[in-house]
Amino acid sequence: MIQKHKKNTQKFMVSAFFIMLLGMVAGTQDASAFFQDNTQQEIEYTLYKGEVQDSKSKKPLVFASLAIEESNISTITNAEGEFSLKIPNDMGDANVIVSFLGYSTKTIPLAQLDKEKSKIMMDISVTALPEVNIEVPKDAEALVRDVLKKKGENYFDDPTLMTAFYRETIKKRRKNVSLSEAVVNIYKTPYSSFKKDGVKLYKARKSTDYDKLDTVALKLQGGPFNALFVDIMKYPEYIFSQETLDHYIFKFDHSTRVNDKLVYVISFEQNSQVIDPLYKGKLYIDAENKILTSAIYSLNITDKDLAARLFVRRKPRNAQVWPTDVAYRVDYREKNGKWYYSYSNVLLEFKINWDKRLFNSIYSMTCEMAVTDWKKNMATEFPKAKDRIKTSIILSDEAIGFADPDFWGQYNIIEPEKSIESAIKKIQRQLRRANSDGGTSIP
Repeated sequence: MIQKHKKNTQKFMVSAFFIMLLGMVAGTQDASAFFQDNTQQEIEYTLYKGEVQDSKSKKPLVFASLAIEESNISTITNAEGEFSLKIPNDMGDANVIVSFLGYSTKTIPLAQLDKEKSKIMMDISVTALPEVNIEVPKDAEALVRDVLKKKGENYFDDPTLMTAFYRETIKKRRKNVSLSEAVVNIYKTPYSSFKKDGVKLYKARKSTDYDKLDTVALKLQGGPFNALFVDIMKYPEYIFSQETLDHYIFKFDHSTRVNDKLVYVISFEQNSQVIDPLYKGKLYIDAENKILTSAIYSLNITDKDLAARLFVRRKPRNAQVWPTDVAYRVDYREKNGKWYYSYSNVLLEFKINWDKRLFNSIYSMTCEMAVTDWKKNMATEFPKAKDRIKTSIILSDEAIGFADPDFWGQYNIIEPEKSIESAIKKIQRQLRRANSDGGTSIP
């Protein structure tokens, strides 16, 4: 019988994703938004808003990519298919490239977009496996191994400085109760290097509706690293190490087209003889160049008590907590023949079973990060240890309040879901009321 050692499993869970801290709500102190660099360059830009939808069903396309042609500027649609794209005025003649897995890519002139509410309709692209031009590999696992082996050839081989927008959200059932956002600088090391990336916090803000938190303070530990470590090609050891590859079954699923490139879809799941929880999902691989362009996968939760021990760091004594779903996604983009990390998200859904209460509390925690711009870091600048954020960071403790609203207008962001607006207004009212009473704590 094949069995993956628990020591290795725990290394992945604990070192890569620091998900949650639970504790009883106490007073929460307020301060101005935290930032490390207050230098701000004036930029004149135009804001474009809209929604990306399926042309037939009219359903919103979640996490569709919008990129400005011949530039490094990009953004992602949110959970309602909406986008907010800020373009410098000197790029008014540029085109927007809109792409989504399984759909034909669209190129749209900026001049054709409505600045207030554009609707972009996408058509499904179904492609049969090629018969002549490209030979279909017979061994799906061998293809995956080959992709991992070629990361030094196909992905950025120069140090890169990226600007990224990061967001954490907490929901109680379907209601938003907490939102934390940050602009971060990612000092990306070459994909062929074993050196980990550095992250520096530029600015951050948060809003929390404590009335909906059920007397529990929920915190996500790890901040941007939760999303950054989903970069499979940079950190394959967290899912497909040389030891764990043998514990998966890989199969060809179907093919599709992304940005007019033929893409193989490889499904994978853990071998039924493996006891410890691994992953299942789909890998999207460029057929011609053997490049991973996207991955969508989830943890196979076979033992909820083990999962609880790995993800829950602290909890009230009168509650049982366990995750019901842990899911991940990562997307890559191409520039001049080289690919790089573009977007990722992590979703954790869990239940809290309270002693002497009839109903469970159901929460979901989501974090996502999108690279909005980048440039080569040929001077190999890397922030000092004191300036880099740690993997143990709790962003919501660093960023408090919604100060400096003008700052956020200069950065491409993932447009917030509409329902978070009411939570933001409520917390602002609470802060004003608390300040007028001579204090800053929120009960």
